[in-house]
Amino acid sequence: MGVGPLLYYGLSATSPLVIADLGISQGQFGLLATAVFASAAVSSIWLGKLSDRISSRAQLILIFAGTAAALVVAAFGRHYAVLLLAALIAGPAQAISNPTTTRIIIHHVAPPKRPGWVGIKQSGVQGSQLFVGLVFPAAALLAGWQGAMVLGAAVAVVLLGYGLRPLPAEKPVPARGSTAAGTGGPEAAGRFPASIWLFAGYALLAGLGTQATNVYLPLFAVRELDFPLVLGGVAAGVSGVVGVSSRILWGRRMATGVRAPTLLALMGAGALVGALALLAAGELGVPALLWAGVVLHGATVLGATVVTMAGVMRVVAGGRVGAVSGIVAMGMFAGFAAGPLAMGLLLDGTASFRTGWLLVGAGYLLCILLALVLRSYGNRSGVVR
Repeated sequence: MGVGPLLYYGLSATSPLVIADLGISQGQFGLLATAVFASAAVSSIWLGKLSDRISSRAQLILIFAGTAAALVVAAFGRHYAVLLLAALIAGPAQAISNPTTTRIIIHHVAPPKRPGWVGIKQSGVQGSQLFVGLVFPAAALLAGWQGAMVLGAAVAVVLLGYGLRPLPAEKPVPARGSTAAGTGGPEAAGRFPASIWLFAGYALLAGLGTQATNVYLPLFAVRELDFPLVLGGVAAGVSGVVGVSSRILWGRRMATGVRAPTLLALMGAGALVGALALLAAGELGVPALLWAGVVLHGATVLGATVVTMAGVMRVVAGGRVGAVSGIVAMGMFAGFAAGPLAMGLLLDGTASFRTGWLLVGAGYLLCILLALVLRSYGNRSGVVR
């Protein structure tokens, strides 16, 4: 889960250097992240279905090798078009990461323990954010941002060596026509319950705010609060540290039986407060508010994928978890693609982060409303637990 995001986290952490070196606008920079996630969104459903058919070992190779290839291309990205190409290559490697790791958990973990393990594996994304935030800016100051990309490619190659190691034999999963509860229902007829699409909608809205923040947080800290480049990377790293812990804790809360919609509503409320703190930090020039926003960002919305993926595992049969994970991942990546693009365009149009943070906050407000709809649906149908 941590290797796939290395490219876009790396570009974000070194964004002032990338923008200055290539002479691109903030909107063009945001388009790089949009390209990563648009590519991931387009390929998510197909790759989710593929993950139900090919071995986990083959999928790990796709993830590590695809990311390594994207970073190598980016390392030679002396032109903006080359970076766009690298972004398009990185997308599918991220798209298959969720179905692959969810499938591995389905095969090797008992149902009561699955939400906790989902939290652990999802924390890999924030582990990557921490690593990149702390290492890439320092590497870029020594060897340029392209040198930092070379470092990332080397990390991916090392992890590819691990991916080539054999995994334990995979256990049988329930037949295609059975449901998570062992009874009939929409899935038995080849359809998925409406809750899957509600989870996907939440993932889209949360993803919009998540990546608008992740991609532009270092630039915001440097330009609006006069942070040095390394400290701007540290801000992203702090978010990653909090995100690692929060994803594990949210997963454990799911494992104790707390309903997914309840946790998603709490996350949306906390994320909304965090977005308002970032808005106030820029308006008032108060660094403490930025750090408060960073912590809230890491503690809340960065855990949304844990709850949505664990919620999906409670709703559908193991034999189709890859396909369903692909649907939710499509929503998430569509949000990931829209967030940086919208933030970049708003920056270019207004020369201020104000409107961008308001957009992020509005998305989180809709997350709260959607979580309440999901809870109401679960109360009526008994499907969402």
